[in-house]
Amino acid sequence: MSSPTPDALLGPADIRELAAALGVRPTKQRGQNFVIDANTVRRIVRTAEVRPDDVVVEVGPGLGSLTLALLEVADRVTAVEIDDVLAAALPGTVTARMPDRADRFALVHSDAMHVTELPGPAPTALVANLPYNVAVPVLLHMLDTFPSIERTLVMVQSEVADRLAAAPGNKVYGVPSVKANWYADVKRAGAIGRNVFWPAPNVDSGLVSLVRRAEPIKTTASKAEVFAVIDAAFAQRRKTLRAALAGWAGSAAAAEAALVAAGVSPQARGEALTVEEFARIAEAASARGATPAPPNQEGGK
Repeated sequence: MSSPTPDALLGPADIRELAAALGVRPTKQRGQNFVIDANTVRRIVRTAEVRPDDVVVEVGPGLGSLTLALLEVADRVTAVEIDDVLAAALPGTVTARMPDRADRFALVHSDAMHVTELPGPAPTALVANLPYNVAVPVLLHMLDTFPSIERTLVMVQSEVADRLAAAPGNKVYGVPSVKANWYADVKRAGAIGRNVFWPAPNVDSGLVSLVRRAEPIKTTASKAEVFAVIDAAFAQRRKTLRAALAGWAGSAAAAEAALVAAGVSPQARGEALTVEEFARIAEAASARGATPAPPNQEGGK
């Protein structure tokens, strides 16, 4: 493997020059905050445990800071970018700064939420600085669409990182926590300061590590059925599950019957349950012939 030149990564001056040349002004609408510190992107790659044989998918590469750091280590990198100007410019940046690795890079110009296939070998890792406003739905979509992704490391708003990694009983445990845990073992993997971004965001950022479960959760219920229970439980999170799931099950009595059959207290609240317990509730409802309401869109509060 050819070694990149020492100055291949983008620094603060490089980022500003690139942005100026492209006429790019970071927008709040797309949650654009570009990483301007080479040490930070290398730290992200290390924390993600990217290996020389990895095929990495990156969502929202922006001007290419993290992309170049990934290309230093991974076998291949595919970047998914929605912005027209950024998508058009990134291949040229890669070629200019890492010519020996350019053939290992692919760009998909699309909204990540609409991506259902990627060029080249199946991805083994997802590493991304996710736009804060769409972080959870994009993460869940990618994990669901590409089961070959074994390891994920995402940088998100600190509060979102807390929610994703929260355990049952934690006050911020909710829909993102449970749905992420359906796919993977999730944990916080560090914090990122505001001064490594341009423009500096008014929120702190955190790293979240997700390692796909070696074995899927054992249940006869479908993912859609399990996610419907999760959505219903947290839509009215202060209520007991008997009350919160009444609309989902058709009545409070039907909800109670499903809960009892699943071995879950009807007086419990959603924030106390593991994803396995949600799966048991969905399974019990299905076994009883219930036809619960359809799920909401993935993501949630």
